[in-house]
Amino acid sequence: MKNIRNFCIIAHIDHGKSTLADRLLESTQTISDRDKKDQLLDDMDLERERGITIKSHAIQMVYKNEEGEFILNLIDTPGHVDFSYEVSRAIAACEGALLVVDAAQGIQAQTISNLYLALEHDLEIIPVLNKIDLPSANPEEVKDQIIDLIGCEAEDIIPASAKTGIGITEILEAVIKRIPHPVGDPDAPLQALIFDSVFNPYRGIEAFFKVVNGKIRSGEAVKFMATGHRYNADEIGVLRLKQEPRKEISAGNVGYIISGIKQAKEVKVGDTITTMERPASEPIAGFENVKPMVFAGIYPVDTEDFEELRASLEKLQLNDASLTFEPESSVALGFGFRCGFLGMLHMEIIQERLEREFDMTVITTVPNVSYKAYLKKDPDKAFVVNNPTEFPDPSRLERMEEPFIKAQIISKSDYVGGIMNLCIEKRGILTNQVYLTSERVELTFDLPLTEIVFDFYDRLKTLSRGYASLDYYPTGYRETEMVKVDIMLNGDPVDALSALVHRDNAYDLGKKMCEKLRELIPRQQFMIAIQAAIGAKIIARETLSALRKDVTAKCYGGDISRKRKLLEKQKAGKKRMRQVGNVEIPQQAFLAVLKLND
Repeated sequence: MKNIRNFCIIAHIDHGKSTLADRLLESTQTISDRDKKDQLLDDMDLERERGITIKSHAIQMVYKNEEGEFILNLIDTPGHVDFSYEVSRAIAACEGALLVVDAAQGIQAQTISNLYLALEHDLEIIPVLNKIDLPSANPEEVKDQIIDLIGCEAEDIIPASAKTGIGITEILEAVIKRIPHPVGDPDAPLQALIFDSVFNPYRGIEAFFKVVNGKIRSGEAVKFMATGHRYNADEIGVLRLKQEPRKEISAGNVGYIISGIKQAKEVKVGDTITTMERPASEPIAGFENVKPMVFAGIYPVDTEDFEELRASLEKLQLNDASLTFEPESSVALGFGFRCGFLGMLHMEIIQERLEREFDMTVITTVPNVSYKAYLKKDPDKAFVVNNPTEFPDPSRLERMEEPFIKAQIISKSDYVGGIMNLCIEKRGILTNQVYLTSERVELTFDLPLTEIVFDFYDRLKTLSRGYASLDYYPTGYRETEMVKVDIMLNGDPVDALSALVHRDNAYDLGKKMCEKLRELIPRQQFMIAIQAAIGAKIIARETLSALRKDVTAKCYGGDISRKRKLLEKQKAGKKRMRQVGNVEIPQQAFLAVLKLND
């Protein structure tokens, strides 16, 4: 165990984690020249296209120096705030972390929040200053920022360039010298923590674990403590570039187990594996349950695909434990699922993965957050309102509460004015402003989560020319004035387009939605009234005129009453058509609501 090191790489998005992982793998000869490619651990097409890590990846390397041969278990983690749950799980399986900071961009919001996650778990931090070869790099200034942040010495910071390979040997040596080896008792009853799992269509579910105490042997009978199910460890092994089977894995090491599990719900991330022969008395404290921030309905385009969509979501949930879902139905869209996501990028990625990996074409409804409602008859008891259809009758409502977040925005000082205006427009309250250096400022806001769900991140990036970085965490609920805005077509409400908004923003939203729908809904043979309403009060209206045939074309000369008679007859027909006619809403209309500010 003294020769094992478990560590992860944490950083803000685009600071060079995956490139650094590639160099470490090359340096330890874990990959051959034939297998070399950029972003080697990012095996999803989506990750390569977007240049981001979505899923954390574990891999084992062997490194030799004068002191002997060391086994290094590396977990490469995502950097975007929407995938921070992946980071927290990776951290639970490690004793140390490489904190990578871009020498050109300096410390950003996610760097700080990932660092705090690591410190909470008492991880040994090794700061790495990456991209020092860039012409725009400012290593001295960024070194000072790192020293201020973690209180280390200047010589503790390793200057590196993952692209050119500078500093890679120093990093590997630092991992061995500074990161403590895992502690555990190889002779105690088996306790192994599951930190990830994937679905293999041929072999069932593969669970990745870290052995905390004891040993696990191939072919042994094991039990998953949270679910109580029993299995045989058909194959166990370590995670090299390809999985390598082993006869035994003992305390401190990381590996995988395949036991022919076909049901996704039987494997829970954070569960403990123990043996049937000598079971452990209690499970390891796993991770806290994930709290979704953004909710949206996902519906199959064809209602018959409902069960197929359920199976696809279950397989996705194995791969991404932060996705939550439960069945729901909608008048307009039929049967579907109400899904919880950690943010808008997370939602977008899940939708794309459903389409690519499972060939599911889905409709996503307007994202929203959970509110708490208190009724007059029982003002102390809160019930959760997840979507507009659950919104209670306003006459019975005592008060509403909405979730708030603490948002930390780090930006160049030139853009402070624009960022403040944006946050105040989103009902934010400035609570703190700190100049990290003369050029960089950290702003802290209390913001309603509802306001940042749609386009906040995009607008923040636009305002700051890509410099600002955002990190947020929930701070609880506060009282608010929310109203339900219904969209009606010819007097019939469309529940999939309803939205819960703050009273101050209701009129603007209703007006914009009506205008957008007028552009997107194809014209029919009859007139369509598009209305936005709060309760019985109409707050905005647009009219889509009918496609009309010129019925008076055949009349020339003669008495005007003939023309009038034909027009009246046409008008009566249109009226009848309007009563029975159905208005088809195109898929773009549901998506357009998300882009109202464009």
